[in-house]
Amino acid sequence: MTHLVLRAFAKGLIKLQILVLALGCLIAVPGAARVPDFADLVETSSPVVVKILTEQEASADPHDMDQYQQLPEIFQHLLEQYGMPRQPPSGMGSGFIISADGYIVTNHHVIEGADKVRVSLIDRREFDADLVGTDPRSDLALLKISQEDLPFARFAESDSLRVGEWVIAIGSPFGLDYSASVGIVSAIGRSLPNAEGENYVPFIQSDVAINPGNSGGPLFNQDGEVVGINSQIYTRTGGSVGISFAIPISVANDVISQLKSKGRVERGWLGVYIQEVSAELAESLELDTPHGALVAQVVADGPADKAGLKPGDVIVSFNGKAILNSGDLPQLVGLTAPGTRVKAGIARNGKEQTLWVEVAALPVSGVAGGANTQGSDHGDAIGLSVQEIDPETAAAFNLAGGVVIEKVYPATAASYTGLQPGDVVVELGNAQVVSGDSYRKALERLPKGVPVLIRFLHQGQFIYRTIELAP
Repeated sequence: MTHLVLRAFAKGLIKLQILVLALGCLIAVPGAARVPDFADLVETSSPVVVKILTEQEASADPHDMDQYQQLPEIFQHLLEQYGMPRQPPSGMGSGFIISADGYIVTNHHVIEGADKVRVSLIDRREFDADLVGTDPRSDLALLKISQEDLPFARFAESDSLRVGEWVIAIGSPFGLDYSASVGIVSAIGRSLPNAEGENYVPFIQSDVAINPGNSGGPLFNQDGEVVGINSQIYTRTGGSVGISFAIPISVANDVISQLKSKGRVERGWLGVYIQEVSAELAESLELDTPHGALVAQVVADGPADKAGLKPGDVIVSFNGKAILNSGDLPQLVGLTAPGTRVKAGIARNGKEQTLWVEVAALPVSGVAGGANTQGSDHGDAIGLSVQEIDPETAAAFNLAGGVVIEKVYPATAASYTGLQPGDVVVELGNAQVVSGDSYRKALERLPKGVPVLIRFLHQGQFIYRTIELAP
């Protein structure tokens, strides 16, 4: 009896051991996907990273003299421990070597306005750097130092990056040399217009900790290849909050090549003002889904005008690539060499067609009322009080006519659409508005309970919206 009990106990123990081993295997599976070890990558990649110090002549702006004092106290102490003076250089950033003969990439804003640029290597050697060229539109700059046999970075394949992939930044945040931070790619193709409203960079978004001083430094993948150049952060505190943006290597490759060969960058130009296609606009434009770039204005005698593009067209593809969001178009056009003839797919009046467009070079600088129809205390049918545009204003904006909004009445269709006094209405419900009379006729034909298009000039730019009369 005792023997049988012992045998049963042994069998039960074996089963328990098997169960524990099985559970151990299950637990071990997620462990295989834990955070990678980046130690070897940092060791091998750090020598290609440089610290960039810029100097400017004395500025009358007192804020320039207070940069050191604006740093958190803990960083002031750390800088002193590293032997740095209490008054830091005029500017500080990061960069990386891209060739053995001393070409270095950084951000335009790192060296902007600098009278002198010095580059510090990992072995503490310092060199004066010459500016080869700079491109404010992409926020990239190319430098050159007189040195040979330097380690240099390898670039990743342009389209290899995926959301969720691990990436690592190496740079000099707050002047702390060769600091590494890791994270994942949060999104790709982020549209971030610059101060001039231009949008030529489909940014990489990541949660890598990027701080002042990281600008211009490389963003590496797990193979030690550069996938982007750190450029911007989103922050309310001045420090990292986990949202940073890098210029993808696909953009950088083209810019670097042009800066090296001719010291400047030429971009393609289409000659249109565009806007996003909302769900309401898509319905009015007879599109199945909101997509593409809605043409709000065509520049006279520009490439789009010559190709036959018209306001109200929706560009849905360019050079064989689909346009999902309006921000996709300027990025694709900008990367197209001037003089190239490409196909543009458009939707016009609900029907798709193809036009041939010869892309021109982007200009160096940006392209930048008569009968009163006032109605009741709530304005006219859509809630406006308007007046015919005077001939001088019409000529200044190359308009055939239109009506100027004098007042927008609250709680009306016009107020919900976002129209403002001073805007010029030139189209309503697919009817051209060239006078007070044509405006009144367009009002009379408006259906109720159905969104219709309205096109107007606002602060020098044409905009499409939808407007809907209450049923």
